[in-house]
Amino acid sequence: MIIDSYNRVHDYLRISLTDKCNLRCFYCMPDEDYEFTPSSKLMQPEEVAAIAKIFVEQGVKKIRLTGGEPFVRKDAGDILLRLSKLPVNLTLTTNATRLHDFMNVLEQASVRVLNVSLDTLQAEKFQLITRRNLFDKVAENIQLLIKKNFQVKVNVVVMKGMNDNEINDFIEWTKDTDVQVRFIEFMPFEGNRWTSNKVFTWKEMLELIEKKYTVLRLQDDLHDTAKKYKVDGHRGTFAIISTMSSPFCSGCNRMRLTADGKMKNCLFSQHETDLLTAFRNGEDIVPLILKSIQSKEKELGGQFTKDFEMIHSENLHNRTMIAIGG
Repeated sequence: MIIDSYNRVHDYLRISLTDKCNLRCFYCMPDEDYEFTPSSKLMQPEEVAAIAKIFVEQGVKKIRLTGGEPFVRKDAGDILLRLSKLPVNLTLTTNATRLHDFMNVLEQASVRVLNVSLDTLQAEKFQLITRRNLFDKVAENIQLLIKKNFQVKVNVVVMKGMNDNEINDFIEWTKDTDVQVRFIEFMPFEGNRWTSNKVFTWKEMLELIEKKYTVLRLQDDLHDTAKKYKVDGHRGTFAIISTMSSPFCSGCNRMRLTADGKMKNCLFSQHETDLLTAFRNGEDIVPLILKSIQSKEKELGGQFTKDFEMIHSENLHNRTMIAIGG
């Protein structure tokens, strides 16, 4: 097992396939002319599978593929099928713009749960946030997933003054649709223009929702990052990821592998461990994995606390969100 100094067992690995994306969400990608990682420096399909297998041998039970947008990689399907042979719960986060081309691969790989990023239900605002006119395609592909009985979780990054006025529109969507909407507090990363006054907190969201709906609290699992709820009488559910106002680090079981093969023991960690170079040199990477986890901070990468109003984002040391993989 992979255990840190706070006795947290780590059995969940998030693997970024690429830092490329066909959207340009301002909170994720700093600018339009972002310099992407050259293909030669990315983990190749056989390397992704081999490194993932090593993690599984150390106790990993769940793998999530992320990006960028994982489906902009031409060999994403190949990678999915390779990983599907491992004894893990395999899932994926996507912006859904290209899902229609990968439905067969998802079914072949036995992927049944997907997280889809969608921050607004308004086409014009979607274009403002993403700088791309693809709202209709995303909405169409979400409905395709639901029709094919995939379990769909919709990730909504809530930003005060941008889309907080749509929270109850998303809640209304769950009335007749079996979908879980996950509201995420706005988090600071390099170049994403984060300020504390843009954070719409878990309690503020819940207060807004409860003004209109009767809300039922659902049972959370030990490693859940989201606080789960349901509106009485609705088919779907909702959840809130309260990273900034109420962190959930005590139950953390997650590790991250960037597209260029660097291991991060926390989303906010300023330190990385180069597994890919060591792997290509024929080294045993297990000691590197264990050392990385042993150095994991108690919470939030050791860079800040839940008193987020005191954070000065320019003093944080981290990659951009798109370079980490979420």
